[in-house]
Parts: sequence; structure tokens; C-alpha cells
Amino acid sequence: MTTLQSVPALGTHPASGSTASRAETREQLSKATYDLLVIGGGILGISTAWHAAQSGLRVALVDAGDFAGATSSASSKLLHGGLRYLQTGAVKLVAENHFERRAVSRDVAPHLANPLTFYLPVYKGGPHGAAKLGAGVFAYSALSAFGDGVGHVISPSRAQRDVPELRTDNLKAVAVYGDDQMNDSRMALMTVRAAVESGATVLNHAEVTGLRFTQGRVTGAELKDRMSGEEFGVTARLVLNATGPWVDHLRKMEDPDSAPSIRLSKGAHLVLKRTSPWKAALATPIDKYRITFALPWEDQLLLGTTDEEYEGDPADVSVTEKDTAQILDEAAFSVRDQQLSRDLITYSFAGLRVLPGGPGNTSKAKRETVVTEGRGGMLSVAGGKWTTFRHIGRTVMNKLAALPGHPLGEDMEPISHLPKKLPLPGIANPNAVAHRLLVDAPAPGPRMAADTARHLATHYGSLSFDIARLAYEDPSLAERIHPDAPEIWAQVVYARDQEWAETADDVLRRRTTLTIRGLATDDVRAKVEDVLGKK
Repeated sequence: MTTLQSVPALGTHPASGSTASRAETREQLSKATYDLLVIGGGILGISTAWHAAQSGLRVALVDAGDFAGATSSASSKLLHGGLRYLQTGAVKLVAENHFERRAVSRDVAPHLANPLTFYLPVYKGGPHGAAKLGAGVFAYSALSAFGDGVGHVISPSRAQRDVPELRTDNLKAVAVYGDDQMNDSRMALMTVRAAVESGATVLNHAEVTGLRFTQGRVTGAELKDRMSGEEFGVTARLVLNATGPWVDHLRKMEDPDSAPSIRLSKGAHLVLKRTSPWKAALATPIDKYRITFALPWEDQLLLGTTDEEYEGDPADVSVTEKDTAQILDEAAFSVRDQQLSRDLITYSFAGLRVLPGGPGNTSKAKRETVVTEGRGGMLSVAGGKWTTFRHIGRTVMNKLAALPGHPLGEDMEPISHLPKKLPLPGIANPNAVAHRLLVDAPAPGPRMAADTARHLATHYGSLSFDIARLAYEDPSLAERIHPDAPEIWAQVVYARDQEWAETADDVLRRRTTLTIRGLATDDVRAKVEDVLGKK
């Protein structure tokens, strides 16, 4: 029998060496002069770092917390065109979103995204009629060139076969359309990896304590390693502030008199155990502008989201009792009560959308990207949405190329010269990867469980073979972290050595699904911390 050790599968490569240690990375950051320092390791900063490194710039990326540790891992996990934008006449925007969605899910990261059918129930007395929604989903699918089928309307009985927990009282019809879903934390980490493979230097848990100035221009930052307490600095020709909800905090470091540029909207979500299989997601209109989602995700059910202005400290954002009650109440429009028991809740999370400053209801605000240049020459970028993360990276790069005096223009490859749909690491057909994981196990020895193989394939792609290798070389790493989850201990070692995991939360919340499943027990956490301590 051939084994994974002897045959590289699907273009994968032998397990690479460990990432640089924090001490080595700090030394590299403090000694080099970078073309671009990106402060903020959410998807916006990560995407910009990836595109900048691809353009030939010397790039550094730092974050005070973990990569995707805040807003970027608190999304609704969707890659979508934005159905609600159609009613405001933003046809071009929806078409652009669809292009990006399909590029990511088909060409850039098919191993990390999966198509998801959406049912949009039409109830008697609801905010929209069946004819209007039927026409809307048809137009929506047309703007995606019918790549996900033709939007149409089906009967309530047909919809309930796919979603047994669908509430059918006063249900007149169900509109159907297609979008895509992902694990946002995994997508962000793979983009960090892509940036590093393109030459970027990255460090998480590194807090900016001040900015460096040269003749009034921002030329770097002072940092503190939150893991070791060590202080160091980074020098750069240009600094990009991509700190999301904290963007104005950093702008104040540059110019204490700077006016607020953004406002924040809180979005809360609940994760519940499922009481039955869900073959489709529900997108239920609450009013003219808002939709509440019930999404099958990671073997669970994801409910949300809220949308209300937030004025507190971004670090304090959390799910309140009011949020929980609102989400459950709104879900009850279309989901049966037995699926909405509070006893089924395994996890809840909240994130902050960054919106352009100004008046008006946050639910009606466009998810625009705001780019500003400060008095000291620091660029600040905020906003946008997950679906268009590649487009945002390209937009920022075009802005860098067009800066007065062209400080970086001569050293960077024009963004138009870069590959249009450069894939993320691990790209492979997840079905083929899962099959290889199941059939290539070395003998003697136990075979990998089918749910573990599927989980690895859809979260790592062909990089799954590096994790399988660890498990085959040390059988203790082939054991499940928790009996009720598909993850194995090899993933913790891999997260530590290859994915910049420093804390138990880094592993349990963002590199695996243990926390969202409600399985990050004290025992599991202690064992994970023990593995991390052996780096």
C-alpha cells in the first residue's frame, strides 16, 4: 500500500519546517526597513499585506491580538452578493459582489468555501410578497450569470423536506437562491499564510504602543510583544492603519486633533446544536431592510444577526441578554420552537461592523471601504465586507501606487500585472483530499475517521496531508481532542508550529471549532495549553 509519506498527494509538498520563532520574528522586524507596515491583522489588513507582498514590496503585518481575532472571525460566515442591495437599486454592486464571491469559492479557495442553498420564506402579512421575492431572486441569480442555478419559488411542503424545522404556519411560498459559506477564521489564516509565502513578515499578539515619526511623517511603530513583554520597533516607509474598530484610536496617535472617521454597528450571533439535518439555509425578512439568517454551519446552526449602533470600547463588545432574546425572537418567524431552546445554545459571539461616519440607521448604511490619509502620511483603511476582501486589497494597493510623490510606486509591480485569481495555499478538491486521507493510511494502524477526513479536507485543503503525517508518525496525535468533535491533536501541534497559535483561544476558537461547538472544556483547554507550552 502506498502511504502519505511516500507519495505527495494532489500537488502537496512534504511537511514544511516550523514558522520562525517569535524572537526571530521580532529581531527581523526590528532590524529591517520595510516598504509597508500594516497594523491590523483582520482580513482587510491581511489581504492588503498579501497583495503588497505579491507586488514586490517588503511588508510587515502586526496585530495586538490574534489574526482575525475580532471582527473578522465574528461574521455571518457568508460569501454573498448582497440580496438586500437589489431593493436600493445597487445592481452594479451586487454584480461585483457576485464576481468576487464566485472567484473566491471557485478559483481562489474552493477548499475553504462551499455553495449553500438559501430559502427565503414568504409569510402572510410579511414585508414582501411572493411575486416580488420571486422576481428578486431571479434577478439576483441573473447577476451571477446563473452560476448557482436560476432563482425560483417552491412550495412550503417542498422546502420543509429540506429544512424540517421550517415553520409552515401562514407560509405562502419559499423563494430559492444560491450563495456561498465559509469558516472566516480559516479563510483569514490561509490568507496570512499566502502573504508569508509571498514574503511578508507577520507577528500576532504584538501591540502598537506608539508611532515613529521622521520630520513629521509616520515612519513606523513602537510595539510590545504581549506574549513575552519585550518591546521593539518597526521602521517603514509607509504605515497602513487597518485596525478596524480601533482605526480612529490609531489615527489619534498620529494626530490628536483628528476627527472621527467611522461609526460602529454591533452584530451578534448565536450557535446552537441542530435538532435535525438542514439541507438549506433560511433567510427570513424581518422588515423592509433586514434579514435574519438561520444557517447550517460546522454541524451546528448559526443564527443572527443584530444591527445596532455601538459606542463603547471595541474590546468590550459582547452578546447581551437583549441580543440573545432578539435573535431567538426573530428566528422564531421561520424556525420552529423546538430548535430555538436556549438549552441548545453552545456559543455566542459579537463583532463590530465599521461603517462610514454620518447619520442614519446602521442597517441601511452601505458596507463601504473608507480610505483616509492623515497629517503624518499614515493611510487608514476601514470597512468593507468579507466577500470582497480581495477587491479591498487591490483597492488599497492602487491607492498606494497613486500617492503623491509615488513613494512606493517605482518599487511595486502594478496590481493589474498580478494574477487575477491567485489561489490560497492548500487549494484542492476537498472531496479528493478526503478520499486520499481515508485510503492512504499506512498499515498497520487505524484508519482516519470519515468525519475527521472531511473536516480536514474542508479546512486545510491539501495541507491536510501535513497534519495526517503528524498523526501517522505519532498515534497519540491521531486521537480526537474531544469525542464529540472531528478535530484531532495533530491540528493543535500544526496550529502551534505552522499557524502562529500562541494561546488556547487561538487554537480552540479560530484554528479549530471546539469553542463554537461548546466543547472547549477546562480539561481540553489545559491540554491545549500544555501542547502550546512545548514549542
